[in-house]
Amino acid sequence: MANFSKSNVPQFSVEVYQNAFLPEGGREVNAIVTVTSTGGGTTGGIPLAGSGPAYGAGPGAAVVLMVDCSGSMDYPPTKMRNARDATAAAIDTLREGTLFAVVAGTHVAQEVYPGGGRLAVADAHTKALAKDALRGLSAGGGTAIGTWLRLADRLLGPADAGIRHGVLLTDGRNEHEAPEDLRAALESCAGRFTCDARGVGTDWEVKEVTGIASALLGTADIVADPSGLADDFTRMMENVMGKEVADVTLRLWTPVGVEIRFVKQVAPSVADLTGRRTEAGPRAGDYPTGSWGDESRDYHVCVRVPQAGIGQEMLAARVSLILPDPSGAGTPQTLSQGLVRAVWTDDMAASTSINPQVAHYTGQAELAQVIQQGLEARKSGDFDGATAKLGRAVQLASASGNQDTARLLSKVVDVVDAATGTVRLKAKVAEADEMTLETRSTKTVRVKK
Repeated sequence: MANFSKSNVPQFSVEVYQNAFLPEGGREVNAIVTVTSTGGGTTGGIPLAGSGPAYGAGPGAAVVLMVDCSGSMDYPPTKMRNARDATAAAIDTLREGTLFAVVAGTHVAQEVYPGGGRLAVADAHTKALAKDALRGLSAGGGTAIGTWLRLADRLLGPADAGIRHGVLLTDGRNEHEAPEDLRAALESCAGRFTCDARGVGTDWEVKEVTGIASALLGTADIVADPSGLADDFTRMMENVMGKEVADVTLRLWTPVGVEIRFVKQVAPSVADLTGRRTEAGPRAGDYPTGSWGDESRDYHVCVRVPQAGIGQEMLAARVSLILPDPSGAGTPQTLSQGLVRAVWTDDMAASTSINPQVAHYTGQAELAQVIQQGLEARKSGDFDGATAKLGRAVQLASASGNQDTARLLSKVVDVVDAATGTVRLKAKVAEADEMTLETRSTKTVRVKK
């Protein structure tokens, strides 16, 4: 384990958990990389002094709140009122000095506050003005989320802030722009700001909302009852205000002959980063991790090494945490580093043992997958397939101690025997329960200690 330490900046550490031993002919190496950041969120979001722009010199954060104002937000009328109240609660949670703006989203995106293509500086006066402007929000028009994201990008782009973040609320499907337009907007915004996405009610598309959050390295969730929006927005904004370091990447260097099979975040949720690699020099690539406060995350790295003889040993991969120079001119900082090894042995007990962390997160990734497959099968009328997949999900959730997912599953299936995964599909399932299970299917639990 290596640490990066500097006065007044967060400290990062990397720990690697693996069984390095391979049998003769063995080629696949798995490791869980635990990344921990301390000293970032504990400042309460106060910009860290003397640490350069990436550590919050100047304003610590810039935030754009995107509120769905399409016609469906008027059904029932309390939905729009709850959205206004939630946005006001988020504004109240902004730290003084934070740059912010509010955008109304329909089939077009409109600036609500402060207007003029700029961001306001949060203080008592500007917060009051922003909340006054919210009272003018009304429902009408369609939904074209790509336009909302592009406006947020134009507002956040010039901001002198270490953290650039969006919050997006929608209650419906993205029906007024082509799917490729939303994809293009997400590709354009990826790496420029992070974004949390929330679906309110039950008339929105889970894959759209989770896809937005995944592409922009944020969180996704359902708020089935609009009256819960204010509490959710407050918690979300408190989390954003605790972030201190942006644009940290996981750099994977591999020797000649080593192939990367995948790189996935596996805690606190499952997110496949494999396809998001950017080249970073000979045999090295960077995988984005977004913004950090005081927190810990786990990543599963899987590589394929060349064949070697008994007794041989090699470095299979070097994992580094990298902070780019925000100016683009200087040398990126290595915050922490860990090594993944491969050792060939004829000791069968050693080479066949599965590391507990690797086993646990392999199960958690399968859990997310079988939930999604089971729900798809159920929607398509394949009830036998749905029963098998959701039964396996119950078995995995029970074995790993993922009680939150187990509770969500119990609203979709009747559990006969959790240990064996024996279940019966419920005849009637509330739409909100099914959408909640799908939306939260990627959330994981840490390894039992």
